[in-house]
Formats: sequence, structure tokens, C-alpha cells
Amino acid sequence: MTPRDDGASTTPRDGATEVTAAGIARLAGVGRAAVSNWRRRHDDFPKPVGGTETSPSFALAEVEHWLRAQGKLVEVPLRERVWQQLAGHPAGPATALLHAGCALLLVRDRPPAWLAVSAVSDERMAQLLPGELDEVVTMRFGVRRRRAVHVPEAAELLPSVPLLRGVAELAAELGAKQTYEFLIGRHTDANPRQYTLTPAGPAELMAHLAGPARTVLDPACGTGALLRAVPARPDQYLHGQDSAPELAALTALRLALHSDATVRSMAADTLRADAYDDRRADAVLCHPPFNERNWGHDELAYDPRWEYGFPARAESELAWVQHALARLADGGTAVLLMPPAAASRRSGRRIRADLLRRGALRAVVALPPGVAPPYNLPLHVWVLRRPDPAARPAPEVLLVEAAGVLAADGRDRQLWPAVRDAVLDAWRAFDRDGTLDERPGLARCVPVLEVLDDEVDLAPARRLPPPAAGGGATELATVREGLGEALSRAADLTPPLAGRDDADDLPRAPLTTVGELARAGALSLHTGTGTAGGGVPVLTDHDVLTGGAPSGTGHEGSAHDGAVRTEPGDVVVPVFGGGAAARVIDEATAGAALGRGLALLRPDPAALDPWFLAGFLRGTANHRQASSYASTSARLDVRRLQLPRLPLAGQRGYSERFRRLAAFEDAVRHASLLGERLVRGMHDGLTEGTLPPGAA
Repeated sequence: MTPRDDGASTTPRDGATEVTAAGIARLAGVGRAAVSNWRRRHDDFPKPVGGTETSPSFALAEVEHWLRAQGKLVEVPLRERVWQQLAGHPAGPATALLHAGCALLLVRDRPPAWLAVSAVSDERMAQLLPGELDEVVTMRFGVRRRRAVHVPEAAELLPSVPLLRGVAELAAELGAKQTYEFLIGRHTDANPRQYTLTPAGPAELMAHLAGPARTVLDPACGTGALLRAVPARPDQYLHGQDSAPELAALTALRLALHSDATVRSMAADTLRADAYDDRRADAVLCHPPFNERNWGHDELAYDPRWEYGFPARAESELAWVQHALARLADGGTAVLLMPPAAASRRSGRRIRADLLRRGALRAVVALPPGVAPPYNLPLHVWVLRRPDPAARPAPEVLLVEAAGVLAADGRDRQLWPAVRDAVLDAWRAFDRDGTLDERPGLARCVPVLEVLDDEVDLAPARRLPPPAAGGGATELATVREGLGEALSRAADLTPPLAGRDDADDLPRAPLTTVGELARAGALSLHTGTGTAGGGVPVLTDHDVLTGGAPSGTGHEGSAHDGAVRTEPGDVVVPVFGGGAAARVIDEATAGAALGRGLALLRPDPAALDPWFLAGFLRGTANHRQASSYASTSARLDVRRLQLPRLPLAGQRGYSERFRRLAAFEDAVRHASLLGERLVRGMHDGLTEGTLPPGAA
């Protein structure tokens, strides 16, 4: 395997953990260019031990020793050390995650046993661990033949012993569950293309749509996000299955550390080799693979699960829908995340029709684009219920269009609660009463007979009444009035071109760089990792560029998650993209974790004014001389950015002008948003007939 760009190599020699230049930069809190400079300037810099000529990897222990000797590293943070050991594990990070999960289970469930086996040498510890791990794993997951978690042998565990000691140390600080969540989150963030992830927001929504359940099944469990979102209840059983053995095992360990439920997880192709064909669950949650043609169409033609029709080769999602229904007890609920095409493809209309006729399909919810991958699509959530043979089929189906709830991209996590609450409110009312009064633009109960036409199109937007555009003429008048006020404010804040008539005579102060100021102690420089505890807002590069509130969220963990937190007066600069931007952190933004691709400069208030600093960092020519360019991207070396060397008193005038420019920019941005809202509302109102032509 070739080294990845997440900071660690997967091909270490002699079982030693390796690290790439990206990992070294993260350890030392510098950019990758600095690591390249160290390699050129220092003959004693560690030599590569693996990787390739263009992306070499180095022995982690040698790198740590060199950094300490050079005074560039006092101590590797525990989180970073554990992560580097996991990412650079000789057998790969997936194997390391499984070993770490087993050890954490032992640490949590049988702490005396862990203390006993960890009090000996590494070699002896590797020999003792398999027996202890087998006992705790069997206790949680059942007999060996029916579980996904494989207990490693002593030879497999020996390279993992340093990692496991570090994991246990981190668990003493954070807790076993939070430690595992941190490692899983960091791994999936570093390898986003390897996994189909279900974000926490949609997973929580799907679990609540399913309702309280004692037995829950996820037949395509992946990393276990859906089962982890299930509200806990006494005597609960959580069952998962995945075709990837490492994911089935990871899900089992994650759930066992997360709850006290009975956990069972199997590794097998669900459609071809169902591990739960003799079980009936109260609820099924599923985020199936999309557009998969090799799902077993040829060999499963006569499978009894196709109760509503044999799915076409291109309709793998409808095979998953019927599998979910087949695994439900009578009256049980299935909730699946579906691509929008599944609601309208002609090849699936007969199955959709039968699902409706027999009362199995109860609701289709269209989510806003950006809430789950693939982020460019407005994914659907299907809510199904296994029909009770004694009950009459439901005469109506609920259609919900949640895209209108958000005024921005669905990836804005601050706005997600509004989507969740609107969808759950509509579903619960419909589920309780069997019907729902129309909610224009949001939800409508459609008679099944109305949908059973030639297309059987279930796309909610095509059958919902439109909302009054922008709230109708009255609301648009309010928007227009607000736009006028915003434009007036922007005009008042428009800055003069110069503070005096002749700017040519301005004295030119000598320049310094951010790097020189950092070495002199006038500021400190930090790099964003994007890691944070659960619920902690994360400031992203998009937020910096648009002036928005922190829109990212962290993974579950303790408040002391090792993330860089913003403070009032900090200056944040995007590192990628080539655009000149810098943002001064205020009280409203303080406390957010610094996202990936951002650099944070924390000036000493006795030496640097933050607005003076941010203003000069935004200079276009400044960015151009400090940037390097690849064929499709640009990267900013923050340390090369320049600014005048002025005393604090001399910075005041610039600071005030830059403050006024920022206020003017905010006013223009606000006016632009109101203008777009007015234009969109008037277009929609005129074209949809909810606004007469004379209302303009």
C-alpha cells in the first residue's frame, strides 16, 4: 500500500510506526514546507524508512527524538501520539482500531484484569492479552462462531502493545467510549472516501422516526452510526451486519462501549447471506449502498423476500427496502435513507405501487441537499411499516419536503435542528391520527389512489402545494423594507478612499513576517485539526470566507479534546483556496474549535492589534507572494505573510480603518442576502400564482 496523506504510513518496516511529512508537521505545529526545509538544512534529520520517493515516511520514534533535541517538541500530546501509533500501525489503521476497541472493552468492563496484564513487559503482555480479551469479548458478543469480533493472537497483538498502553492512558483521561469515538472520528475524517458515513443529525432523525424499539437491526451497519443513535431502553438488542468484516467488528465494539444493550454483529453480504433470516425486529434502520448493480439480481430471483415484486438490476435500493420489511415483526417500522431517484425511476414503479396498495410505505421525506453524502443530492428518508394482516391498508401516504426549512446549505449544522423538528412534528401527528392537515411547502397527506398513476412518482416536491412565496406580498414587503434599511446602512458605512488628500507621501515602514513575529513571541501560530468533542461547534474555512457562525460539529468526546479553541482577538486565516481572507474572532465566535485548513494567529495584545494584523494579512499582493500553487489548488504559507513593523500606537489608525471596512463588508453581505431573498420570493410568487403582478 502507498502512504496516505493523513500523516501516517501503512507500510512500516520491522513493525515500527511510521509517519509522513504531514504527520511530522502536525506533531510540531508547523506547515509541511517547514518539514521540507528541515530535511534540506539538517544533516541529522531522520532518513526515510518507507513510502515512496515523492512521499517518504519516517520512523515516528526517530522523529520525536529529533524534534525534542532541536527544541521543536517538548512533549507529544497524548491524543496525537495515540493517533500516530494507530494510523501508522504495521497492519493498518483498521486492524489497530479493532485491537484498540478490544482493549478498551477490557479496560471498561474488567479494569483489574487490564491492570494485571499491563504491568508486565510488552512481550509478556502480548501473550496474556488474548485469553483476557477472549473472555470479555465472549461475554459481550456471544460464542465465536456467531460474532464479528476476532480476538487476535499474541503474534498479532505484539506490534499493538505500545498503542494499547497509550489507548488505556487516554481512556483514563477521557473515558473508554469517548476515546474510541475520538479514534474512529479521526480515522474516518482522514479517509473520507473509504466509508459511506451517516452524519449524526440524519442518523438521530431516522432513529426517532422509527420510534421506541427493543430490538433494532441495521443490515448495512457500516461504522454503526445508525444503531448508535437509537435511544436506549432496558433489555435492548442491537443487531448489525456488514459485508466488510472490519466494519462489522468496529460496529460491535463501538456499540458495546456506547451502551449496555446486547450487541450482535455479523460479517456477511446481507442480501446474499442474511445472518438474521430467523429474526424479527421491532425496527430496522438502514443506509444502503446506492446504485449497486452487483447486489445479487441473478442468483436471488426466487428469494421469498421479494413480497412486493422482484427488483430490477438497477433497483438495488428496492431490494434493501423489501429486505428490511422481511426482517420486521408485524407492525414494526423500517426507516431507510434513499437516493431521490428511487422515488421516481420507471423501473421501480410496480414495486412502489404495491408498497402503497398494501400500506407498507407510510412516508417519504425529502431532506435538504448537503445533510448526508453524496452532499449534492437531496436524499430521501422512507418510513415503512410491516402491515398487520388483520388491519386495513392505510388510505394515505405522508409526503414531506424539508428542503424549504433551510435557508442555507444543508451542511450548516446550526440549522439542522429546525429540519429535524419539522419532520418529526409532521410524522408524529400523522402517525398518531392517520392524517395531517396540509402544511404548504412542507407536508401533505396524499391519498394512495392519487399516487397510483402511470409514474407512481413519490417525490414530495411534485405533490406538495407551494408555500406562499416569501410569506406572500406582506412578507415580501417586510423583506423589501429591510433591504432598504440594509442598503442605507451600507451607504452610511461606505469608507472614504483615503484619510488625506495625498497618500503618496505616506512613510513606508519596514516589513516583518508572521514567522519572525512568532519567533519573537509577538504572536503564536496554531493549525486547525477539525477535531472536537461532541456538540462543540467547529469553525470551518467556509465560515471564515462568508462571515457565518461556526457550522461544523465535533465528534463525541470530553470537553478537553485537544482541539485548538478560538478566543476573542484571534485572527483566523484559510490556508487553501487562494482567496485573501482573514477574520478577527469576536465574543460570539469564541470557543469554537479550529477546523481543518485554517491557521490561527493569537497576537500578544501588548505588541499587536488584531485588526491591524488581520487587515494586512488580507492584502491580495501579500497573499500572492506567500502562496504556492499546484495545478488545481493553492496553499498559503502563513509564516511568509508580511506586515509593517510598527509600534502599537502606530497601528491604531490602521486598526480603526480595518474595523470600519469589516463593518461595511458585513452590511453589504447582509444587504446581498436580503436582495437575493427578495428576488427569489418575487420570482416564485409570480410564477406560482401566489403573488399578483401588481404586487411588485
